[in-house]
Amino acid sequence: MQPKQVMTNCIFCDIIAKTAPADTYYEDDQCMVIANINPLAPLHLLIIPRSHIASLNDMTSADEALAGHLVLVAKAMAEKMGIAEKGYRLALNTGRGGGQTVFHIHFHLLGGKPMDDSLLSRGIA
Repeated sequence: MQPKQVMTNCIFCDIIAKTAPADTYYEDDQCMVIANINPLAPLHLLIIPRSHIASLNDMTSADEALAGHLVLVAKAMAEKMGIAEKGYRLALNTGRGGGQTVFHIHFHLLGGKPMDDSLLSRGIA
């Protein structure tokens, strides 16, 4: 596991450090799962690594285990929240052109209703 890095002026680093509030659904030594404050679906959770990595473009082969862990945590949360069988969307935005607005890598777990392309036009940060 890589050392924990924290950035100043990063809302997710503040949430991880418990200096900013969030509705937390899960925590372990590698990541945290919180509710999105502007949900785009009945269930909209964010899976955030504790280490500050700005975007997918900044991940390296050293982050391979972390990337897999984040995906498996998302799957486990979908099961825990009762949306795994009906289906869900796991999204990762990269860069401004990809819709990323918070530059601390994170997955969006969305579910609770059928997904369509309307989410793509509304953007998921």
